[in-house]
Amino acid sequence: MIVGVPAEVKTGENRVAITPDGVRELVAHGHRVLVERGAGDGSSITDTDFTAAGAETVGEADAWGAEMVVKVKEPQRNEWAGLRADQILFTYLHLAHYPDVAKALLSAGTTALAYETVQTSNGALPLLAPMSEVAGRMATQIGAHYLERHNGGRGVLLGGAPGVRPARVVVIGAGNVGWNAAWIAQGMEAEVWLLDKNLDRLRFVDQIHKGRILTLASNRGAVERAVAEADLLIGAVLVPGGRAPMVVAEDMVRAMKPGAVIVDIAIDQGGCVETTRETTHAAPVYEVHGVLHYAVGNVPGAVPHTSTYALTNATLPYVLEVAERGVRGAVEHEPSLRLGVTTVGGHVTNAVVAEALGLPVADPLACLA
Repeated sequence: MIVGVPAEVKTGENRVAITPDGVRELVAHGHRVLVERGAGDGSSITDTDFTAAGAETVGEADAWGAEMVVKVKEPQRNEWAGLRADQILFTYLHLAHYPDVAKALLSAGTTALAYETVQTSNGALPLLAPMSEVAGRMATQIGAHYLERHNGGRGVLLGGAPGVRPARVVVIGAGNVGWNAAWIAQGMEAEVWLLDKNLDRLRFVDQIHKGRILTLASNRGAVERAVAEADLLIGAVLVPGGRAPMVVAEDMVRAMKPGAVIVDIAIDQGGCVETTRETTHAAPVYEVHGVLHYAVGNVPGAVPHTSTYALTNATLPYVLEVAERGVRGAVEHEPSLRLGVTTVGGHVTNAVVAEALGLPVADPLACLA
């Protein structure tokens, strides 16, 4: 199969969808890899690195003209012309939050697989996990940065000082993003509260961190009290493929301390804080009710070298599976890919995505027949 890797064009996005080792693996299995010239520059991976691994460096049109296009972020408006019915697209899509992208994929008839909805039998999200880990770890350091007074915050040091209380960090959601955010926050000696509805997940965190992270069962009353006391609030709620639930209402934000900071990592699924709207790395923050809001939709893009390698480590086995067997064969051989198949031939084939978009759902295998 011919695999194309275009350069990312989303604002502030410097990742690339494959590493030289990923190229080498695909080429060793007999596939051609076409990497757009300069695609890896933002991740400190040169064209020479790619060609040494066996890739061909090409222009944008040739990268998009491949049988399978592998990306990092959803196709941007100026990329929609490159979508085709005879094409496989494998990338993060987040269609519940980007319905216009869904319309473009359906109109083109593209077979699109979403990293974020590939799901194993035990409910794990193996292609979302590495970027969730990066985003969670970054959320805490981002929050610490904006809590500094000259950056608009309350002037609070996350770990406090001897004789001075540390910042209170409230993390809503104990999945990969939330757990990693809480982990880094407690490592920086903040006072950390972690809320989730899943008590088994909270037990796991409690056993690992032995009480260093305070775990709380999530309900409206608990969220209201925690948010009001937070110096830094990190939103990390996820519904795989669907829109994030709105957990923090505007009246809760209004009750927060002046100069507190919100980092809403769920923004690429619509956000879990009522007052958040998506921002960019170029203009990441804004203020509502005296609270600083950070809601960048591609947080791991700020550390693209780390993120590119972490992403490829996870995606490569699945990309290779599709390259070797085609989408239908790959789904039959690796069932976790089934939920990743999101659109085929003008149909939505993931039930959660279809519900979020208000569209009927079709069986992916029937559409791929």
